[in-house]
Amino acid sequence: MILVVDVGNTNIVLGVYRQRTLLNHWRISTNKARTVDEYAVIVRNLFDLYGLDFHGITGAILSSVVPPITPALEHMIKKYFGINPLIVGPGIKTGVSIVYENPREVGADRIVNAVAALNKYGGPLIIVDFGTATTFCAIGEKGEYLGGAITPGIGISTEALFQKASKLPRVEIVKTRTVIGKNTVSGIQAGIYHGYCGQIDRIVQLMKEELSAKARVIATGGLAELFFGGAEMIEIVDPYLTLEGLLLIYEKNVGRDKGT
Repeated sequence: MILVVDVGNTNIVLGVYRQRTLLNHWRISTNKARTVDEYAVIVRNLFDLYGLDFHGITGAILSSVVPPITPALEHMIKKYFGINPLIVGPGIKTGVSIVYENPREVGADRIVNAVAALNKYGGPLIIVDFGTATTFCAIGEKGEYLGGAITPGIGISTEALFQKASKLPRVEIVKTRTVIGKNTVSGIQAGIYHGYCGQIDRIVQLMKEELSAKARVIATGGLAELFFGGAEMIEIVDPYLTLEGLLLIYEKNVGRDKGT
């Protein structure tokens, strides 16, 4: 079994694969204060809850956009699984050429998504990833990573609204049927949801004009499902894109026969 770990600013997503089958996956909060042993306890408990053999892991791969957490997770995997995990970064084989002023600036998660999307859908592509930040990545017809746009995620955008406007209450982010809210809560919800849909559609529209009108638009990340249908430009929601990309990169560097 292969352990795949994607560290984001808000959540850490873990998955366990046997060959190409995702046995299970989990989302835990990102916490820079956790120790190696605390991460091990969390992972062990998750394995036990779903009857997975903690000692059945034969390989591991880790991508991270939170550098302070990377050493703790790397050490945890070494200490408790007896494995040196692959770390997605410079020098690792991905099969994606990065056409960027400074390739080292591209987040590991964006490259991982590109690997999976190209394998499943082919280029050209626009990948929208709903995380702490919402990223829009342009992938060329030949599989080259061309760049993209980054916006504040809906979570941090709405949190800023609640912090700066004292009388506005925190609300649940939901898809509303109307834009004209009949009270403060519904008004906030409508503005947040439909405003964000408009932002997504506008950015994707402009990226298609620069990239290709035939570029497929793939959405992933925790809130992708929420905006499917509301943002008209989104064609496909693929919630496991990052995990699949990690597995593919592992196979490119270690070999598929190791993923048992």
